[in-house]
Formats: sequence, structure tokens, C-alpha cells
Amino acid sequence: MMTSTTNTPRKTKAATVNRMLRRVKGATLAEIERATTWKPHSCRAFLSGVRNQGITLAKEERPNGVVAYKMSDEAGQCQA
Repeated sequence: MMTSTTNTPRKTKAATVNRMLRRVKGATLAEIERATTWKPHSCRAFLSGVRNQGITLAKEERPNGVVAYKMSDEAGQCQA
């Protein structure tokens, strides 16, 4: 029996959050919680894990005062 080797996007929660962090507007903790059903501490732990992999996260305040995180090459290390 042969298996198909098509490259379909992964549908894991981690892949979902990574896609959200690559968006122009990034993602807030609340958006990550809604998309994954993770608790707030799990969302923060995931962001820490992203940083520990050497990926730079920009921390930006939206006009409504909510902080959003996004992957960025130009931004310095986020200290959240």
C-alpha cells in the first residue's frame, strides 16, 4: 500500500499559532486562546518556546491598548 506524499499544511495548534504570529497584525493572547483553546499560561509558554528557538517576536500595542505579538526580523527580543 502506497501513501500519498502531498505537502498539505499541518493543522496542529502550534502551526495555527505560528501562522497567526506571521500575520501583519500579529496575534494577541486572547486570539491565540480562542484559536487553540489553550489557557493563558499555555499561550505564554508557547511564546517563550518560540523565543527559545531563536525566533524574534515583536511586541506591539494595538490602538485599543491590547498587546499583539508577531514574528519579526527587525525587532529586538521581546521581554514579555
